[in-house]
Amino acid sequence: MLYFTLQKSLSLICIVLLSFAFSPISAEQPKLLRYEYTQIHMGVQARIVLYAKDREQAESAVIAAFHRFAQLEDIMSDYRPTSELMRLCKKSGGSPVSISSELLLVLGKAEEIAERSRGAFDVTVSPLVKLWRTARKTRVLPSKEEIQRAKNRVGWQYLKLNKEKQSAQLLRPDMLLDLGGIAKGYAGDEAQAILKKHGIQSALVEAGGDIVVSNSPPNEKGWRIEIEQPLKGSDKYLVVSNCAVSTSGDTAQFVEIGGRYYSHIVDPKTGYGLSDHIAVTVVAPNGLTSDALSTAISVLGRRRGLRLVKQYSGVSASVRYVAPPSPALDTEITPLLPP
Repeated sequence: MLYFTLQKSLSLICIVLLSFAFSPISAEQPKLLRYEYTQIHMGVQARIVLYAKDREQAESAVIAAFHRFAQLEDIMSDYRPTSELMRLCKKSGGSPVSISSELLLVLGKAEEIAERSRGAFDVTVSPLVKLWRTARKTRVLPSKEEIQRAKNRVGWQYLKLNKEKQSAQLLRPDMLLDLGGIAKGYAGDEAQAILKKHGIQSALVEAGGDIVVSNSPPNEKGWRIEIEQPLKGSDKYLVVSNCAVSTSGDTAQFVEIGGRYYSHIVDPKTGYGLSDHIAVTVVAPNGLTSDALSTAISVLGRRRGLRLVKQYSGVSASVRYVAPPSPALDTEITPLLPP
């Protein structure tokens, strides 16, 4: 079912649109109308805002875009035992497994960023993530022994891809993959591609903290995105088009145990949830890149994160250190500019 709704962002960034839903916004013919839809996908509320000539075009496009979300969830979910990702994990420690082109693409990007970030981004981190999911529910810190056992099943270098044979192999037994830090950005890219096939040239796709936008709304310079707690003296808004914006960090989802905050984002090297109170916003040419980089930079921190950003053309980032619920500390990285 499709819904028309006004939704607050689930992430550290929210979308501010200056026009009213369904109102004519262009003097040119045909007039374009603004439509907004939401559905639940990949564990979050996915939102699509688009401009179309009429409701029929809008609904035809958005049904196809959400269908693409559903397809990718069947491939990349770590919650569904029947997903392609989980079928691969069941073969860990065994022979190479043939995988889809979509999964190969995402795992290939994950491998690239894992290598460049020296393991700060690691899709094999799932055993540790599961420990911290339990910790958030029970408010009990995992033991050192539990963390070490989980770390023994983690390591991006134990995931081997063969692009020619379109296969993947998990070299150690009982490994698990978690694409939560990259799949939503890729899904946003794919949804935009579907919308364009249906003639939608101006749209915004949001899933959690990941946003992918195409052309600017009619009569606007771009999509206005508000950054919560920006750096002192920095602009509160981004005005962007034809790019992706992802926000990550340890200020939105965390648990307090023994007077210390631990994030849902886990450092693969230490095995512990982040506790730096960091907020990262990345602007990149596509969601596949922005999503993964925002997670990697969150783990790396300001200085090493800046070095990683410089390795990518057309990418900019902002890092704020936030002590919940206090305002952001004045911590500077690099100006956040549209690529």
